Amino acid sequence: MADALHITEIDRSQNSPRRAAQSNDPRRYIAVAGSIGAGKSSIVEFLSQHFDVQPFFEPNEDNPYLEDFYEDMERWSFHSQLYFLGAKFKLHKELDASPQNVIQDRTIWEDAEIFAQNLYQQGQMSARDWQTYRNLYESVQGEIRAPDVMIYLRCPVKTVRQRIAMRGREMEQNIPTEYLNRLHKLYENWIDAYDLSPLVILPTDKLDYVTNLVDYHEIVTVIEKYL
Repeated sequence: MADALHITEIDRSQNSPRRAAQSNDPRRYIAVAGSIGAGKSSIVEFLSQHFDVQPFFEPNEDNPYLEDFYEDMERWSFHSQLYFLGAKFKLHKELDASPQNVIQDRTIWEDAEIFAQNLYQQGQMSARDWQTYRNLYESVQGEIRAPDVMIYLRCPVKTVRQRIAMRGREMEQNIPTEYLNRLHKLYENWIDAYDLSPLVILPTDKLDYVTNLVDYHEIVTVIEKYL
């Protein structure tokens, strides 16, 4: 464990029945997880440039349902989540085929365990749609590779709200704080039980790896071990 940034390293995967079978493939797969505004894209860009790994970004801009979803979550939740599930599965096939080490911005597990789960719990996805979604997700999950390390970006909701306001994406500006609070709780519960791979937790509200050499060194040293 690194003290300067309070970086947390956990590995519950050694004795987990859910851990994917180990491969002799020398390529490494780094996954980056975190809520809206936690800093995923920035850390992916930073690590991909520093370690020369191929980045794969979340296909947000390509989702034809996303703007409608933010306007009417109950009506468009199933459509939007199904799109993300299919797009993430395609992305996994692409990163599996890459000859390089790869790093991914938001994972298929978050789509199901955080975002779709939240919509169902809040009554914004029907039980019928939820069951259909889960059946497909569980089938897909058996076909994809677990990461060699999962990086979780822990960020308080207050900081997330500030970042959403600063980056100015119009469709995000009306996201209720209550919705962000629910996502945060689901993320924390998911991470508390995560056992597919080693886990690195970064407190991104306290990081300044761009101008602070101590922060920079700590992050690089921790992630380098998994490559």
